[in-house]
Amino acid sequence: MTDNLQNCALSRRGAKMRASEIRELLKLLDKPGMISFAGGIPDPALFDVQAYRDAYASILAEDANALQYSTTEGYAPLRRWIASYMNAKGVPCNESHILITHGSQQALDLIGKLFIDPESEIVTLAPTYLGALQSFSAYEPSYRAVRFANGKAETNITSARILYLVPDFANPTGETLSVEDRKAAIELAHRTGAVIVEDAAYTELRFEGESVPPIAALDAEMSGSFEDTRTLFCGTFSKTLAPGLRIGWICGPTALIQKLTLIKQASDLHTATINQQVTYRIAADQFEQAVAKAKEVYKVRRDAMLNALRKYAPKGMEWTEPAGGLFVWVKLPEQLDAAKLLEKAVERNFAFVPGGAFFPDGTGSNYLRLSYSLLPEETIDLGIKKLCELVAEEMA
Repeated sequence: MTDNLQNCALSRRGAKMRASEIRELLKLLDKPGMISFAGGIPDPALFDVQAYRDAYASILAEDANALQYSTTEGYAPLRRWIASYMNAKGVPCNESHILITHGSQQALDLIGKLFIDPESEIVTLAPTYLGALQSFSAYEPSYRAVRFANGKAETNITSARILYLVPDFANPTGETLSVEDRKAAIELAHRTGAVIVEDAAYTELRFEGESVPPIAALDAEMSGSFEDTRTLFCGTFSKTLAPGLRIGWICGPTALIQKLTLIKQASDLHTATINQQVTYRIAADQFEQAVAKAKEVYKVRRDAMLNALRKYAPKGMEWTEPAGGLFVWVKLPEQLDAAKLLEKAVERNFAFVPGGAFFPDGTGSNYLRLSYSLLPEETIDLGIKKLCELVAEEMA
C-alpha cells in the first residue's frame, strides 16, 4: 500500500480539508528559545498529577469494568455531577439532558453531522473559533456573519441551521457577550429556526466582574421550558482540569440529545470509561479549587501581557482587554499582514497566530491572536517587546 493519494477518489469534503494553522504552530513550542503565544492550551504545571495517579490506581483496583465498553450517553455519576453544575448556573436540566463527548471538539462535530447539509447557513461572529470552522466546514455549509450591539443582532439573515457563539472570553478575541446581546441571539435563533451552539470552553476562567448567565439558562427562561429551548450548551473539562482525558459534554433538550447520542454511537460507541470515572472523582473532589488556582495564575499572566502592550506598542496597534479566558486579540495597522509578520517573528524566536484563520471568509489579515496561558510574566514581557519592535519596524 502506498501513501500516494493521487489515484484515490477522495470525497469532496475530504479534498477540501486543510491542516490547522494552530496545530502547525504548536510544533514551534519545541524549538529552543521560542517564545510562543500561539497555543491557547492550559499550563501543565496546573495539573494535579498525583490526584490523577491515585484516581486511576483506585478505580482499577476496585473494578476492571472501568476498562470495559460502556453506554454511549456516558458515565451516570459524571452526568449527574454535570447536571448539578448546570443547574447551579440556572440551566434546569437533569442527567438525561447530558451527553458525554470526546472533548467539546467532538461535540461540535456531532452537531455538524446532525444539522448541516451542503450550503446550510451557519451564523457566527467574525472572527470566531478556528476549530469550529474546521469542524463545521467538513459538512460544506455557507457562513453568514452577525454582530451584536446594544441588545440587537445586526444581520439580515432570515433562515439558518446553526448560530455558533463563544459567549464568554471568546477564542480568539477574549470578548464576552452581554446579557442583552445573549437575549438578542436567542431571539435571532427562534426567528430564523437556528439552533444555538453555546461553546462554553472558557466560562469558568473569569478574573473579575460579575458572571453572565449562560445562553442556555436565558433561553430556558425566555422559552418557558428547557425542552422548548434552541440551545445546545457545549462544556468541557479541558481548560479547568486536564485536556488530555478528552472529556466534554453537550447539554440540551431531550429530543436533540437523543439524536446526538445515536450519531456518537455510530462514531465511537462511547467516550473512554475510565477517563470518565477519573474525571468524575477529580471534579467531585476538587473542581472549585482547580478553577480558583487556574484563574489566579492566568490573571497574573493576562495582566503581564496587557501591561507589556501598553508599555511597548507603537501607535496604530489596538487590542482587547479580556476579563478572563486565555487570549488577547490584536489589531495591526491595515497595511500589515500578520501571516507575513509571523515569518519574520519566527526568525526572532517568537510566534503568534495570524488572525485570518479565524474568519470564515479568510479576511482579517491585519489581526493576530496572542495567548498568555503557558508563559511566565518576564517571558511574556520580552515576547511582547519583540512583537512591538517588529511591528514598529514594519511600519517605518
